[in-house]
Amino acid sequence: MTYTLGFIGTGNMGSALARAAAKSEGKSRIFLSDHSGEKAAALAKTLSAALLSNEAIAEGCKFVILGVKPQMLKGVLETLSAPLSERPDTPILVSMAAGVTIAQIREYAGRDYPVIRIMPNTPVSVGEGLILTAASENVTTEHLSAFKACFSAAGRFDDVPEALFDAAGSLSGCGPAFAAMFMEALADGAVLCGVPRSKALTHAAQMLLGTAKLYLESGEHPGAMKDAVCSPGGSTIAGVRALEEHGFRAAAISAVEASCKRTKELGKN
Repeated sequence: MTYTLGFIGTGNMGSALARAAAKSEGKSRIFLSDHSGEKAAALAKTLSAALLSNEAIAEGCKFVILGVKPQMLKGVLETLSAPLSERPDTPILVSMAAGVTIAQIREYAGRDYPVIRIMPNTPVSVGEGLILTAASENVTTEHLSAFKACFSAAGRFDDVPEALFDAAGSLSGCGPAFAAMFMEALADGAVLCGVPRSKALTHAAQMLLGTAKLYLESGEHPGAMKDAVCSPGGSTIAGVRALEEHGFRAAAISAVEASCKRTKELGKN
């Protein structure tokens, strides 16, 4: 069966997912809508997708993908309640709005539709992303598998209980910003020691990529990975001490905690 994807909102995340869908095997037809008609038109041309109104997507697409901000989701779904309810089939609502629960999405839409909450991250644009999913009880295994197949080029999927969704999303969704800051800071350190900026950034990026891949393929605990590099009295343990002296771990923990708290606040607006 061919599943049609309708994107309402083509911001950074929505457009990244649309690009991934266009690359995936077993391509579905892709429809786009955005308040910025010029932006949506440019993306549609790139992906050979079609432009539709929000209402037309709600009327005809199997997966209605809501790429709007949490504060805007209620208003958008309320305007779509009529076209959604008039369909002869049952659409599946897919929301990437941080902090907005399945129950809230159904309330705004006016019916207990099947809902898939997702939290993608920016690396989906290069096929190395993580998309967290939490589905309502009336999303079938077949529907969820079909949805994931539409985005197979995006990277990894992981099913997460909705009770943990905001916390997990604060790491995977916000984490690329934290990782980018760490990468930039490491490069700054190398520049301070005389390495040209372009090389420093490339070296930092490859090091982070390789370390992440080493963990994912080996399953070795990060502490053991760290210990393997720290020779007694060596340069690495000196750097580890410097990080600890400046509260590196506590800062990282606090960053995720702060993001999780703000995510929960957004869902209450």
